[in-house]
Amino acid sequence: MNFMEIYRYVIVTPARDEEDNIERLMRCMISQTVLPVRWVIVSDGSRDKTDEIVERYIKEHNWIELVRMPEHRDRNFGAKVQCFKIGYERLKNISHDIVGNLDADVSFENDYIEFLLERFIDNHSLGVAGTPFVENSGYSSNSDSFEGGKHVAGGCQFFRKACWEEIGGYKANKAGGIDWIAVTTARMYGWTTQSFPQKVFFHHRSLGTGESNKFKSNFNYGRKDYYLGNHPLWEAFRIAYRLTKRPYFVAGFITLVGYLWALFTRMERPISKDLMKFHRNEEMRKLKAILRSVIKLKKINKYDLKY
Repeated sequence: MNFMEIYRYVIVTPARDEEDNIERLMRCMISQTVLPVRWVIVSDGSRDKTDEIVERYIKEHNWIELVRMPEHRDRNFGAKVQCFKIGYERLKNISHDIVGNLDADVSFENDYIEFLLERFIDNHSLGVAGTPFVENSGYSSNSDSFEGGKHVAGGCQFFRKACWEEIGGYKANKAGGIDWIAVTTARMYGWTTQSFPQKVFFHHRSLGTGESNKFKSNFNYGRKDYYLGNHPLWEAFRIAYRLTKRPYFVAGFITLVGYLWALFTRMERPISKDLMKFHRNEEMRKLKAILRSVIKLKKINKYDLKY
């Protein structure tokens, strides 16, 4: 199947001081069975050899482009969104059907993007697609079934262009959650969003620890749960679930502290009331389904013990 005649895709990669990762991703991309029509790498004021590495590959691959942003001290998700918008602006006159966001610290198999394109071809209501990921630390998002398969991890997200335009792309928020907001907004507008477990991508930096330790990362997860509008009942079950994961008790407790801190300081929420209502309704439906499954399982076990 000639995917270039069916779905043409473009990619934007915001990158900041990624000399340890960017070449791995570039080798990964040039070996894909289906290449993008254009890949824009936006160097967000990098002060290491990121730009130099990218420029070496540009000489041999004219579908790769480097955009250089001015240097700045802070590293936040608002800057990432700004970089993405600048990169995507370079693609507005290039015909494409799929928009991809790739973080600089990921990698995947040679047929990974072909696999995702097939999913878009099979399902015309599919607005956002991706896969679970695994980390060097051994963490696998496949194992975190409590979150479900409708969320697409932000390190590697592919959008149908019509969906991307309808949701208005990524929304800047310094504290994070931009990938979640985009995916949940897509569902609110009626698009299907799916993380397909048949493939995984590899994330070569522990999630949320770009410039922090894991304790601070868990605290920030708790804050994020609040400002993204998690229902308090859902959050209670989520924290209880995290208490059972390594490191036992610690991660869940620190997440709870972060949530309560955001609650009592009335941290500003970057989402609309409509999106929060939609999100909480999804959480309650999911929680009811989980509880029904647990009750059903207990009844089955009780029956087995009896007989």
